[in-house]
This record gives sequence, structure tokens and C-alpha cells, in this order.
Amino acid sequence: MASQVAAMPKTAQKIKKLVPLFNRILIKRDDAPKETKGGIVLPENSKTKILKGTVVATGPGTRTEKGEILPMCVRVGDEVLLPEYSGARVQMDENETYFMFRESEILAKFE
Repeated sequence: MASQVAAMPKTAQKIKKLVPLFNRILIKRDDAPKETKGGIVLPENSKTKILKGTVVATGPGTRTEKGEILPMCVRVGDEVLLPEYSGARVQMDENETYFMFRESEILAKFE
């Protein structure tokens, strides 16, 4: 196990250490396009907030009153549609920013 952890990139090792609880989901937002399809470079201040992201980690799910765990609707690797003003920012490195959402806050899943 130690050799597998040593072989992983540092970012992947940090994500492995961060495990969402209950119905929480860790998301990596997609990057804003740097240029248009026609090749025009977009200035930094004109970029819109990207509402699409990839699931990086999930918690086990919500518990019912009887103590049973309801499984999550999304899995690691799923692409999801995010709300514009929600989620808690999680800064892993200077360059890596993730967002933590509750499962009920996710708007849709792309198939």
C-alpha cells in the first residue's frame, strides 16, 4: 500500500486523505475557456463562472431514521451540473481548488 501511495501524484494523495462525510460530494470545476472556437483569446475578466464539474470523491450517503444508508446518485468521475451560488470552496494547493456540495444541491448529471 505504501508503494502505491508513493507512486501517486501529490494532488491525488491529498484527495485520498480528504473523504467527504454523509451526502457530501467533492467537485473539481471545469476550467473556463481561454479562447473562443474561432480562436479569439478571452480576457480574464470576461470569463463566466463554469457550472460544470467532475466528481472527485463522494461520501457514503444519507442515513435514514432507521440507520440505513441511502446510496449516492453520483459516482467518482461523473460530470455534473452545478448551481451558481453554492458549495464550499476547498483549497488543496495554490493551484488546485475544489468545491464541496451536498448531493441535494447538484442540479443534474451528464450521461
